[in-house]
Amino acid sequence: MASGEHAHPRRQRPPVGGERTPLPPGLDLLWGRRQRGRRGPRPALSVDSIVQAAIAVADAAGLEAVSMARVAAQLGFTTMSLYRYVTGKDELLQLMWNASAQGAAELHLGGEGWRPKLRNWAIIQREAIDRHPWITQMPMAAPPVGPENMLFVERGLEALDGTGLADRDKLRVIGVLSSYTLSEARMAHDTARAAARAGAAAVSAQPVSAWTFDALLRELVDQRTYPRLYRIAWSTPTTGDKPGHDEYEDFLFGIDRILDGVQALIQQAQ
Repeated sequence: MASGEHAHPRRQRPPVGGERTPLPPGLDLLWGRRQRGRRGPRPALSVDSIVQAAIAVADAAGLEAVSMARVAAQLGFTTMSLYRYVTGKDELLQLMWNASAQGAAELHLGGEGWRPKLRNWAIIQREAIDRHPWITQMPMAAPPVGPENMLFVERGLEALDGTGLADRDKLRVIGVLSSYTLSEARMAHDTARAAARAGAAAVSAQPVSAWTFDALLRELVDQRTYPRLYRIAWSTPTTGDKPGHDEYEDFLFGIDRILDGVQALIQQAQ
């Protein structure tokens, strides 16, 4: 949720007996360990404005459309002027991911008890990804660790207060839910992007079939070789809806089954 000028460093106690270890580029800016660029061709340029412009580009055209040059053009500045504030695209991506979690500090998870709260936490994460599908295209070398990202994790851990789970197991639960949510969202949005490309190709007289999974099963599996898949394929009613119309229901089914497992883990810990 927040980045740029609003991503003030969290108050931390300096390590005893020495200098802080330098953070990687991007994280040092997010956590207030690096001086923000303030000298630019015009004072209107800021880390916040750069990040918001990059998000606007990604929302409209996907992550592949984000470049320092395009963001600079969006803002009406030269590309070089951005480098006074952001070291490059990799750092910009970190700032964007942190900004996508804006509002985590004020997040309230409704419901009584850990289960509805944690379910809402996963749904809120999915809604954020649906607002910014480019999140599913982000490099995944490591989990995001910006201050707003960490606040969102903190809210998920808070939902597990009083369950009796060990802190490490709580973090594992959050990791499983988050990975599942990101994976399901990625598949849904990849499907949507493929359908959009198929539609564009059809308009340009290059028809491409936009297959759904159910339609592919019916086309490809025969009853003798794949009896179970065949039964599933032909027992599902066709509704004529657009591809992926069941996807969100399937996503919630998966969340509930993960939470069943968490319930069993809690019972073991008691």
